Amino acid sequence: MNLSETFLQKAKDRTLVVGIVGLGYVGLPLAEAYVRENISVIGYDINPARADQLNSGQSGMKHIADDRVKTMVDKKLFRATANASDLKEADAILIAVPTPLDIHHQPDLSYVTNTCETLAKHLRAGQLIVLESTTYPGTTQEVMRPILETSGLVADKDFALAYSPEREDPGNPNFETSTIPKVVGADTEDARAMAKAAYDLIVQTVMVSNARTAEATKLVENIYRWINIAAVNEMKIIFEKMDIDIWEVIDAAKTKPFGFQAFYPGPGVGGHCIRIDPYYLSFKAREHGLSTHFIELAGDINTNMPRRIISRLLEELSLRKQKALAGSKVLLCGLAYKKNIDDMRESPSLELIHILKEHGAQVSYFDPFIPEIPETREHPEFAGMTSVHWSEEELKQFDAAIIATDHTNVDYDTLCSNIDLIVDTRNATQEIFESFSSKIVKA
Repeated sequence: MNLSETFLQKAKDRTLVVGIVGLGYVGLPLAEAYVRENISVIGYDINPARADQLNSGQSGMKHIADDRVKTMVDKKLFRATANASDLKEADAILIAVPTPLDIHHQPDLSYVTNTCETLAKHLRAGQLIVLESTTYPGTTQEVMRPILETSGLVADKDFALAYSPEREDPGNPNFETSTIPKVVGADTEDARAMAKAAYDLIVQTVMVSNARTAEATKLVENIYRWINIAAVNEMKIIFEKMDIDIWEVIDAAKTKPFGFQAFYPGPGVGGHCIRIDPYYLSFKAREHGLSTHFIELAGDINTNMPRRIISRLLEELSLRKQKALAGSKVLLCGLAYKKNIDDMRESPSLELIHILKEHGAQVSYFDPFIPEIPETREHPEFAGMTSVHWSEEELKQFDAAIIATDHTNVDYDTLCSNIDLIVDTRNATQEIFESFSSKIVKA
């Protein structure tokens, strides 16, 4: 019997058991997609409290309603665990753990390596292991395989390895896990067949020839966005000097039905993928003696945007209110890296707070999705800060506000009515701009 035969039969019979490591923004929707298709899922998280939370029917994420998790639990097809040995029961184990950057902008694969070390203690013959996390080409074979083989089992003979990049877009009402085609790559015929069968249960698969190609696909998707966002951020700066509204320009340009895709400027770039992927490719390119000049130039533009926003605020405070930034009360409106979610991974808002405090400003924030700042890798010192109470009396205390995230459930009319200077980095005030044009600076 070859490696894939039993696995493929289970997939055909829909008796396959799927294990998912990491139950956050990627892992939980992935689990839900399988449960919808009546496939049993074992969710593993290193944090026992997270497992208990999910087993009680609570998602722990505002953009995923609790009743969705309760439905999964009530169907008795999903259970969360903090006991890694439970993953022996799984036929396919999908890994969706963080792959951040360290303080030197180098890849931090510690979550992946720690996961593989844990799995190696419980690996059994016939299993499929798939990495979904962002990484550089070669990770599956060069990093994961040697660790997993410390189990005594041999990849491609006793167990299969594959890579399938996650494509989640939290909060996007138009797409979900089961409607976004899944790129899948593996290095052997058996592994490709097993990975395809596992994902075919929930989504349309796009097969590529090997894991490295799938790993590269993820980087291309997000570096494309990284570079285009940098281009539009640079154009915003230029058009600003010409008294041209970049958002009006983009809205006009996107009426062209071919050859143009709209990207929008902002206070920087956030999110786990777009902010991370370019540096993963740069790291791997250096290993081959190559430079990524274009990507790094885009990085310079995007990562400098927060400082440019604060410089603009400083200028406007001086011109309009004859005030210094030091001692001024500034409200940051929005912490999440994009609108209508509670995800603040790599959010430029944290850097904005840091720079404001550097300049001596008194900083508060408001975000209806994030009542309290959790501990973060980049700025642990902000942990415990709480969102201000939204009221006219509270807002009147501030000298200026920066709109860093354009949440749709924020009353921008009240914001502009009660604060004299609004720096809008997202064009969130577009509908009311004419009424408050003397107060609003688009930056």
